[in-house]
Amino acid sequence: MGRHLNETQIADFRRDGVVFPLRVFTEAEAAAQRAALEAIEASRAGRLPPSMNAKPHLLVPWLWDLVHHAPILDAVEDLLGPDLLCFGSSFIIKNGPSDAYVTWHQDQTHWGLTEPRAVTAWLAMTPSTPATGGMRMLPGSNRTILAHRDSGDSRNMLGRREEVIAKVDEAQAIDITLAAGEMSLHDPLILHGSPPNRVPERRIGFAIRYIPATIGQRDGMRNFATLVRGSDHGNFALEQKPAAAFHPEALRHHAQSLRHGMAVIFGKPGAPAGAKADP
Repeated sequence: MGRHLNETQIADFRRDGVVFPLRVFTEAEAAAQRAALEAIEASRAGRLPPSMNAKPHLLVPWLWDLVHHAPILDAVEDLLGPDLLCFGSSFIIKNGPSDAYVTWHQDQTHWGLTEPRAVTAWLAMTPSTPATGGMRMLPGSNRTILAHRDSGDSRNMLGRREEVIAKVDEAQAIDITLAAGEMSLHDPLILHGSPPNRVPERRIGFAIRYIPATIGQRDGMRNFATLVRGSDHGNFALEQKPAAAFHPEALRHHAQSLRHGMAVIFGKPGAPAGAKADP
């Protein structure tokens, strides 16, 4: 038995690349999180600007606390070990009805890590269902790194519009259906995507990318991450908790972290900061 996951759930994750649903908040707590997000959106012309939706936990104290939430970390520790970094976070929002969708892809394509060892915790703040454009995954596809290409489709919500080149047998895919307050955990190599949200209700999730502190960035590149549990191994510059929402020092630190992150993802310094949704 792990701290949060049982032996069957751990074995399922190792085999399939995903485990769900896992209850980490009540529906009332999820509703409060949604309200807090929508208050931020209302104060910023109705949306969180893309540049602020990359690692927003560096800008908003309650999101910093969220990536440190013990039940989430307990489950991730069961899969990655005791020393954990948060490598990234973002809101994943589909306002419906819309044609926006996410192509089949693997998360680790542009992360540039020394090992493809990571876990994405995908927290639902509203129900995530097939009707609202919830994620679909191909169990067992987490054993091979696959080539990707630019899909060329502006409706693709991924930041680099990437899609896997190999043909995907969608008949083997499963729907990752989550109630508000539940999360899924998935491997960075599992093939996944999501269809459009065809209903008026918003689909709101918060994706948190965790890695073991023992791994680093390839090619000697220096990047930033948040130590969330255990010991730091010196592979990343450590990020700081914001003193208050959108505090000037937090904005400066956030911009610095994003510059380094975009240099890794886009392969050059000075790339435009921003975060489009991953499914």
